[in-house]
Amino acid sequence: MAAMATEALVIYVSTFVCIFSIAALVRYINKVWWNPLQIQSVLRSQGVKGPSYKFLHGNVKELDSMKKKMNSSPMELSHRIFPRVLPHTYQWTRLYGKSFVLWKGCKPEITVTEPDLIKEIMNNKDGKYPKPEPQSYVKKLFGDGIGMTNGAKWVKLRKLANHAFNGNSLRNMIPSMITSIETMLKRWEEHEGKEIEVFQEFKVLTSEIISRTAFGSSYLEGQKIFNMLMKMAMIIGRNPNGSKLPGIIKIFRTTDDIESDKYTQGLRKCIIELVKKREEEARRGQAGFYGDDFLGQLMKLYHEPDNAKQITLDELIDECKTFYIGGQETTSCALTWTIFLLAINTDWQEKVREEVLEQFGREVPNPEGIARLKTMNMTIHESLRLYPPATFTLREVQKGSRLGKLIVPANIEILIPILALHSDPQIWGDDVHHFRPERFEGGVAKASNNNASAFLPFGLGPRSCVGMNFAISETKIALAMILQRYRFTLSPSYLHSPVAFVGMCPQHGLQIMLQKL
Repeated sequence: MAAMATEALVIYVSTFVCIFSIAALVRYINKVWWNPLQIQSVLRSQGVKGPSYKFLHGNVKELDSMKKKMNSSPMELSHRIFPRVLPHTYQWTRLYGKSFVLWKGCKPEITVTEPDLIKEIMNNKDGKYPKPEPQSYVKKLFGDGIGMTNGAKWVKLRKLANHAFNGNSLRNMIPSMITSIETMLKRWEEHEGKEIEVFQEFKVLTSEIISRTAFGSSYLEGQKIFNMLMKMAMIIGRNPNGSKLPGIIKIFRTTDDIESDKYTQGLRKCIIELVKKREEEARRGQAGFYGDDFLGQLMKLYHEPDNAKQITLDELIDECKTFYIGGQETTSCALTWTIFLLAINTDWQEKVREEVLEQFGREVPNPEGIARLKTMNMTIHESLRLYPPATFTLREVQKGSRLGKLIVPANIEILIPILALHSDPQIWGDDVHHFRPERFEGGVAKASNNNASAFLPFGLGPRSCVGMNFAISETKIALAMILQRYRFTLSPSYLHSPVAFVGMCPQHGLQIMLQKL
């Protein structure tokens, strides 16, 4: 009897394992084969085409191949950079239409380039288009900070950021900005009449400014954090579409996995040290007063007794990482490309310089004068149009939605290619690839044929970049102080190679020739 019972148990267990395995296999096949084909069919029936889904990998290999080919050599000196920076979007919009679908593994992604649809997505009035869950390496870099989170948590963090970067706060930051810029220009004295590589100079400058103004520390204190953030960004650059096959449990850790974990822990340790330092300063000074800068605002919420308003240590760390890299990358890229454009358009360089000297003479810029720099403002806007720091942004359809005439199935990502909009002749005219700051003379709304919804260097709607005014003010002050001291032209050694990294930057730096005024 015991033998029969054992045999029955073995049969029962074997049957259960067999049924479970078959069910798991069916679910896996459905995820990686049947479901993508079904979604592809639904979208094609509505006129949304794209490259065909390929088992497991989707179109990832094609995407990587296009990007590597474009980044393998410099391009001619022109502003027609869309085919180079977003080659798949450039090719596939021409092949499949204004909207098309591609596949990141078995995950569908619809690219949308129509301004009216983009405005609907970015305004997100009914919460239908939240930020998608980022791939693992991006998650490690930014955590669950304001740029990645949704819902009530995002609302709380947005209010905090709005307060930290309001008009009065920005005014208080200007002296620190000026001090950092003067330090940079002191270094430049060694390069007068010679070549200087300014992209790295601007990375150091913007790193120091965000360290001083938002976190109350020097660049040397923040340098360790920035170095780790940049190394994390390089890992993301090597894995732009993720490396894990869908549905496969990752058993072996790659070198990038190990390194990214090391940098994540290192960043956590460094930021906790900043927190402890600020807590010690509060104990020695005014109890409970942690400062008025961004870190101080975070510290107040971290020590907030009301649990509904309080943020956790992890949330504090994620916000610090987001603003360290966001505050540095956006401004360094914007300043770099503006200098590049003025170096090859010396007539506009003289116009902006005349305005600066008329407003400030040789004195340091002040907030009232900065607001009156109309020619500089037009120039910066045109630079942001031709070379936007962020080349695209992502949203997600979680529950299925009607977008224009299109019924979008659930769990689909939507990519908005900012550079494609900024390069569209139907929006900006036949001179779309030309540097023409005067197009912004009447403001952003009158610069194009589609009003402000076609100009997205800082996004649009409620999730537009909270640091926009900070970045613009920093760019204006730095540019004004440079123009007060130097004329500059493009160096013959410069290689024109725009590339999308964290922000869009010159792959081989920006070399200019300095001439002291």
